[in-house]
Amino acid sequence: MIDTSVQTNVRSKPVLPLTTTLGPVHLAVTDRARALAIWQDVVGLDLIGEDGNQLRLGAGGKVLIVLETGATRPVVQRSIGLYHVAIHVPNRAELAQMAVRALQRNVRISPTDHLVSEAIYLWDLDGNGIEITFETPWRGTLGDPDKGETYAVTADGKPHSGREAIDLDGLLAELGPEPALAARMPEGTRIGHVHVHVNDLHGAMTFYRDVVGFAGFLLIHSFGMGDVGLDYMPHTLAFNIWSGPHATLPPAGSAGLRWFTIRLPDGDSFAALRQRLEAAGAPIEALADGIETRDPSGNRVRIVLGA
Repeated sequence: MIDTSVQTNVRSKPVLPLTTTLGPVHLAVTDRARALAIWQDVVGLDLIGEDGNQLRLGAGGKVLIVLETGATRPVVQRSIGLYHVAIHVPNRAELAQMAVRALQRNVRISPTDHLVSEAIYLWDLDGNGIEITFETPWRGTLGDPDKGETYAVTADGKPHSGREAIDLDGLLAELGPEPALAARMPEGTRIGHVHVHVNDLHGAMTFYRDVVGFAGFLLIHSFGMGDVGLDYMPHTLAFNIWSGPHATLPPAGSAGLRWFTIRLPDGDSFAALRQRLEAAGAPIEALADGIETRDPSGNRVRIVLGA
């Protein structure tokens, strides 16, 4: 029987190159104007291009999110798919700028201190989860429950829950006494991690760690989640079973995750990953610029070459 009170030791080194990155995340939405009201006006992404029903949004000219309009219903709760996509900003003042944009528009946010990062959570009007993140790995490390440690430990050795509220007044002070408010996110903003709903933690860990090739970081049964990454925290991919062990893919036409993208830096690593997928019996579909596969729960993952 699995002991659900502690972390399963899943730590490993990455097989993927450390220069692996996440590319654009494709999401279905119901309506163009409703989507831009959050993704452009609150999150602060530029509308870089528009083709048919696809809106390409990003920062500094780099596409980060592709919204596909035409969904016929919002995100279906308690289903497989996106928990949130995390857009990482290059400095803490940009986290404050995003908070101001949300507060000005009465958009509900949840500012949370994870110690190794600070995050502001929100949702678009279809229920797609969004996290805006500023990485702070120098502030501490995640603990190891296998050794009786707390979830997180500060740089000076104090326990930290990893889920404390950010002092919003202190965050807004980053903008100075006479702030110049910014409507958009700056160059250097990137997709930092993707967090998905799955229906089996061990199956997801095996796929993303042993097959795709990320390093195993955490698998905590009491939290119902796990995560993987490269060579530093925070994670690159996270997964949870909060939709329940019998969660299924949402019905056709629902808003939500279409796919997320993993970018590999060279052909050798791409070929090696494809071989691991084939050996594991994972589905593989050829694309013009790479391949598409699915994790064991059905989340779609595209793997491409390029910076």
